[in-house]
Amino acid sequence: MTDRLFGTDGVRGRANSEKMTAELAMNLGAAAGRYFRRDDKEHRVVIGKDTRLSCYMIEYALTAGFASTGMNVLLLGPVPTPAIGYLTHSMRADVGVMISASHNPAHDNGIKFFGPDGYKLSDETEIGIEKILCEGARLALPENIGRAKRIEDGRGRYVEYAKTTFPYRGGLGGLRIVVDCANGAAYRAAPEVLWELGAEVVAIGVSPNGHNINDGCGSTHPEAAAKKVLETGADLGICLDGDADRVILIDETGTIADGDQIMGLIATRWANEGRLASNTLVATVMSNLGLERHLNGNGIDLKRTGVGDRYVVEEMRANGYNLGGEQSGHIVMSDYGTTGDGLIGALQFLVGMVETGKKASELARVFEPVPQKLINVTYDSAKAPLDTDRVQTAIAQGEKTLGSDGRLLIRKSGTEPLIRVMAEAIDPVMLDQVITQVVDAVQQES
Repeated sequence: MTDRLFGTDGVRGRANSEKMTAELAMNLGAAAGRYFRRDDKEHRVVIGKDTRLSCYMIEYALTAGFASTGMNVLLLGPVPTPAIGYLTHSMRADVGVMISASHNPAHDNGIKFFGPDGYKLSDETEIGIEKILCEGARLALPENIGRAKRIEDGRGRYVEYAKTTFPYRGGLGGLRIVVDCANGAAYRAAPEVLWELGAEVVAIGVSPNGHNINDGCGSTHPEAAAKKVLETGADLGICLDGDADRVILIDETGTIADGDQIMGLIATRWANEGRLASNTLVATVMSNLGLERHLNGNGIDLKRTGVGDRYVVEEMRANGYNLGGEQSGHIVMSDYGTTGDGLIGALQFLVGMVETGKKASELARVFEPVPQKLINVTYDSAKAPLDTDRVQTAIAQGEKTLGSDGRLLIRKSGTEPLIRVMAEAIDPVMLDQVITQVVDAVQQES
């Protein structure tokens, strides 16, 4: 295998083609099963999924692959990605799998793996699985083939755990909350948690049909929830993505708050309470310069990583930090979980509302963002536009123009055939000039 199968967040592709066929899923399950089944003792894997039609196909193919190497398979049904991180560890599984393409359209799907500690796999482990996949997994003897069974209380276990992260039982009483579950994995869990904590819940995006996940709803399309917040006079809107590891919030005026604002609020509050480890927040290179300035002004350090919540988590684990995330809405709190958790991130925002008695609009605008633009350019995967002289020259000119008054970041998406061009600058005119120049160059070479 010349190209890496794993991307920045597991294996992802268009369902029933490319990387996401039943055959590949079965073989990948067998390879992962053989990698984690190191002896003859009983081994188990937990498998969850979102609501895409193709999840059935991939779920059964993975089950066959794992069982063929002697792994017992526990099928959890639709649950959020963070639930898999939690349940892999709490159920003493050797490996966990989430079948989801996160915020991508329904025609895509993906396979995310978690180790026995509940964390996403390291590059080294992924390479080890790929090696077995290339060589062919050694199958179990007939008498050692694994069993498979449905686990009915997986979602309930996660719901009960999520509630423990909110310190005030019934503390959401009197609050009306709109929650948009993107017709995805949290369509039952998220409304249950909020209602059981006392809120009046207005749930949208809770009618999955296999095709409508992330379709005009959820964290990538918060307009529907913003409209519902205004219609119902809600105190807060919570927008999750298809697998509920991201969250975008909407205040009572319909204004949207992204992951940077949420992280800024939690980091400041935790620092004031003396519970922000090393007084440091971990975020990616995509986070707004305004967040960095706000944090520094409050004596808080910002550590930046590459794009992807797994890199945020790696930095957190390596240095003992307990808060990190991404502008896109991944909020990672190692005190509560092993990966981004949209619902628990929203609950931490609600803690601030309950403790202070303030409206969402008073808490959700922690800092004034530096003007920022992100443009995605589709490219031919057979080409390498970022390596061309034209694009390199445009990038160099853009960086020179911005100087110390802005930033320019260009990268390939790890999950889609896109070049992401991001720029921010104090001067909006300069911002438009630079990003247009770079995007034009990339388009001409794509």
